Amino acid sequence: MRISTALDVVGAAIDRPSARSAAIMARGRARFPGGVNSPVRAFGGVGGEPFVVARGDGARIWDVDGNEYIDYVLSWGPLVLGHAPRVVLDALTRTMKDGTSFGMPTGLEVELAERIVERMPHLEMMRFTSSGTEAAMSVARLARAVTKREHILKFEGCYHGHADSFLVRAGSGVATLGLPDSPGVPDALAKLTLTCRYNDLEAVEKIAREVPLACIMLEPIVGNGGFIEPTAEFIPGLRRIADETGALLVFDEVMTGFRIAYGGARERFDVTPDLTALGKVIGGGLPVAAYGGRRDLMSRIAPTGPVYQAGTLSGNPLAMAAGIATLSVLTRDVHDAITAQTARLVEGMRVVAATHNVPFTAGHAGSMWGFFFRAEPVRTFDDAKSSDTALFKRFFHAARRRGVSLAPSPFEAGFMSAAHGAHEIDVTLERLDAALGAAVADRE
Repeated sequence: MRISTALDVVGAAIDRPSARSAAIMARGRARFPGGVNSPVRAFGGVGGEPFVVARGDGARIWDVDGNEYIDYVLSWGPLVLGHAPRVVLDALTRTMKDGTSFGMPTGLEVELAERIVERMPHLEMMRFTSSGTEAAMSVARLARAVTKREHILKFEGCYHGHADSFLVRAGSGVATLGLPDSPGVPDALAKLTLTCRYNDLEAVEKIAREVPLACIMLEPIVGNGGFIEPTAEFIPGLRRIADETGALLVFDEVMTGFRIAYGGARERFDVTPDLTALGKVIGGGLPVAAYGGRRDLMSRIAPTGPVYQAGTLSGNPLAMAAGIATLSVLTRDVHDAITAQTARLVEGMRVVAATHNVPFTAGHAGSMWGFFFRAEPVRTFDDAKSSDTALFKRFFHAARRRGVSLAPSPFEAGFMSAAHGAHEIDVTLERLDAALGAAVADRE
């Protein structure tokens, strides 16, 4: 894909005053806590003033001051085809002419479910929701109902939405802002959520044999505590422990689904969960999520079973149409092509870091990637927190000034899209080289 000439000049226009962004943020702070509708957008993890986005196209976004960025946030993961892909816009235009919401069954929701099952056959039945938080919350409720147990086990740095049960040693904005377990969560409920370090099988086994667990829930690859991969034995070990102790194994694939492999975590790790939460990619940029799994478990959901969950906009036509359009284009060949570009970016960043003699570790899985300013591999959230977060903050702002949009937190994964071609990667690496040089010089 050809990109504008302006992208070929490092930092060409990003130093323009951000008067419009600042004015909009000032108005927003009068109406929203911190001026935002999700905490990490406030730049609390990196400092400084957020920029306000006006539009996106392909691999790029523009702020309201006209500054252009190559974007690796991609709405925190959903935009696997890039911003405003024609196939999704056309599907939305066709669909909205017939209505935007009915609160009744439609053929579109069945078609999207069938496309998901083609890739994830272990989701024998599913239920659409409007957010990943709803999906994860519903999975926990179902697991408790099925097992008749109350305790759930999660992992430090993993984020499963903002339902009360999950705001214990959580990742994402909780980690970025350095918050303790959230006020407002009753102690009695918090005590039902147990936590372990990610990749610590011995601790999981100890807890699971001492406490009857309803479920063991995890991000198969952590994205909300930074990009942290499991050891070879970790996920198979969790499957074994769940089977031996009667707990259900739950994959939260809101972030990893159709990112880390064409068929998600089950395909990548050859381990089948009992239940799965999905989101992001399956909505093509619109608010949609889902949870599903074995038929005998999902049959417990109302109206066929006693476990209640509902949503007025669940399965709404626009979100379903966007998801169908996205998955229809995201063939295995396209997935593999995006993966190759991701690998090229990550390897290039390793070279950049080595050039500047900066401790650095990075990785990717499919089109999901991440890095830490730390020499040793990151296996736990404690490892992630020991990375050089001060250098990350300077690097983030130096990259932004040069037209590269990264997640405004050292504890968030990055993403690649089909719209990021070889030229975008080349320009990105040139800019990140200059940005890291500036960040290092700033420290000195």
